[in-house]
Amino acid sequence: MPEKVLVVEDEPDTLQLVKESLESEGYEVITATDGIEAEDRAHTENPDIIVLDISLPKRNGYEVCKRLREHENSFGIPIVMLTAKGDYGSRLKGFLQGACDYIAKPFSTEDLINKIRKLLSTRKK
Repeated sequence: MPEKVLVVEDEPDTLQLVKESLESEGYEVITATDGIEAEDRAHTENPDIIVLDISLPKRNGYEVCKRLREHENSFGIPIVMLTAKGDYGSRLKGFLQGACDYIAKPFSTEDLINKIRKLLSTRKK
């Protein structure tokens, strides 16, 4: 059974790029385009890992990350923030809200896939 990745991204081109890249590596990909949908999907789909943008409609990625960490069904799911906010303060805030890793845009899909593999491997141990 393939590992399931929830990709939360409101920019259609980036969402499609990440989705196709992960599917080509054998992952099952589910998507959300706003913060509220992201939380709903995290709780109903039970993903193995979440790739989360920060600048989202309805609820930003920081708040989504914090809320997922506080919920018993999602607190242990690894979260990788993938965002245009690459400055130190934004990165620090992401980690303080519970992100496991942080990738600034523009990004390489290979880097994203490697970070996902590493986090999933660590989670299994």
